[in-house]
Amino acid sequence: TPARRTYSPDRNSGFMMAIPFDLFLPALRPPLLTANIPGTGGAIKAQPEDFEVEEIPAYLPSGQGEFLYLWVEKRGLGAAYFQRQVAQRLGIGPGDIGAAGLKDRHAVTRQWISVPAAVEDRLGALEGDGIRVLAVSRHGNKLRPGHLHGNRFRILIRGATSPDLAPLRDRGMPNFYGPQRFGVGGETLKTGLALLSGKRVGRLSPFLRKLALSAVQSALFNLYLAERLQDGLLHTVLAGDVMAKVPRGGMFVAQDVAAEQARLERREIVSAGPIFGFKTYAAADLARQREEALLGRVGLGEHSFAPFKKLMPGTRRHNLVYLSDLETTIETEGVRLAFTLPAGSYATVLLREVMKSEDAEKGEE
Repeated sequence: TPARRTYSPDRNSGFMMAIPFDLFLPALRPPLLTANIPGTGGAIKAQPEDFEVEEIPAYLPSGQGEFLYLWVEKRGLGAAYFQRQVAQRLGIGPGDIGAAGLKDRHAVTRQWISVPAAVEDRLGALEGDGIRVLAVSRHGNKLRPGHLHGNRFRILIRGATSPDLAPLRDRGMPNFYGPQRFGVGGETLKTGLALLSGKRVGRLSPFLRKLALSAVQSALFNLYLAERLQDGLLHTVLAGDVMAKVPRGGMFVAQDVAAEQARLERREIVSAGPIFGFKTYAAADLARQREEALLGRVGLGEHSFAPFKKLMPGTRRHNLVYLSDLETTIETEGVRLAFTLPAGSYATVLLREVMKSEDAEKGEE
């Protein structure tokens, strides 16, 4: 049975004092792996066709069942507006629509969605005004968030110089959360910190409450990974590290460091950093000491997550993403990148490494 860390409340402490937002600023703009390599400059998202995203589903529809699976392309539509349009055009509620992931507004995106089979005769109403239905099938269950393996990207960087991608191909990309994860000016993160501090933050829907607390978890992960990168440990196995199989698979604690280091260098496994929560797969030894020290520096402890057991269960996230299919094409307008990222990884993180400019942060919603 794998070891797990259980965070339990400190009966004497209650809620924490206010958590300084300034301590989290480095999480919004984490360090670069390729800081010593000149950036390409340039601009992205001048028009939707400059940014193409295609979902890689976790499974394909079986062809039978009570749900219609629609392979749809949308152009220049935000995720929430797209969902409202589908609901309105088909005469169903937004909750009747299933989707594995959210897709960008300023982009051309392709993804599966599911709707009740009863609306099959209304599918013609979906066509037009930024929406195209490319394929229709059936399946036995509604599509749920997370039912995808990743996304394929084709991104034109207009006015860019030719990039040096060898270091990213050879070493992979640190799996930071993109700045959009924390809200404009970090407002979503600030709300989450206030919740953890026991402050009243007005009326929040369950969705926004979970989003805010998740932003804190994401920021803590970015701080953890930034320290690891700056200490030269992104590609090093530490005693007690939690390791994860690549591209997907179970987790375990590193005991034979030399053996696991060899497996990491063969790209069979990567270390997995903490998404702190009430119950998180526990690291050991030096790896655990580093994680606990980070929590202490920002004024959090093991008791901090207990009041939000259901919203902050905790998990692990790969520290490193390999970019085995990263390619470039030189075009008249600039440089086009093509690459695949696993679900939950951010194209903006790769664009920051390549472009070294603020425009790189015009990424996913």
